[in-house]
Amino acid sequence: MTQTPFPPPYRHEHGPVKNANEVIKEQLTFGQRASDWIAEKVGSWEFIIGQSALLILWGILNVTAWIQHWDPYPFILMNLVLSLQAAYTAPMIMMSQNRKADRDRIEAHLDYEINQKAEIEIKIILENLEAQNVVIAELHHMLKELRNNKVAETTALKP
Repeated sequence: MTQTPFPPPYRHEHGPVKNANEVIKEQLTFGQRASDWIAEKVGSWEFIIGQSALLILWGILNVTAWIQHWDPYPFILMNLVLSLQAAYTAPMIMMSQNRKADRDRIEAHLDYEINQKAEIEIKIILENLEAQNVVIAELHHMLKELRNNKVAETTALKP
């Protein structure tokens, strides 16, 4: 039997797989954490319900006030407060969304690196399987020859 060269054993020499969440968390600044917190809170039902209740209360107190209306109908002060809130929360939400887009890019890059590592490992596995196929074919051929030799010996011994 000829010596069939098997590929050398594979060594996992690549670095560990990185978690995108941990990579991003390490890079966050105070401002980025704040914008994420604001985007999370403003984009919730609790905020919508709380703000709606506050605006309804504001309107009721100013319409039914017996002594002094601090913001009489058409609620110009309330409009000013809501405009200021929108002027500040919209850019903060955009900062959070931009950061999430950056996170998606980092995650895509990490996925690409994992795919490259997997491709290398799959290639090595396929090479090993091909070498095994060659050896199995040679073993089948040897077994066939042994069977044929045994059959020839048994027929030669029979009178």
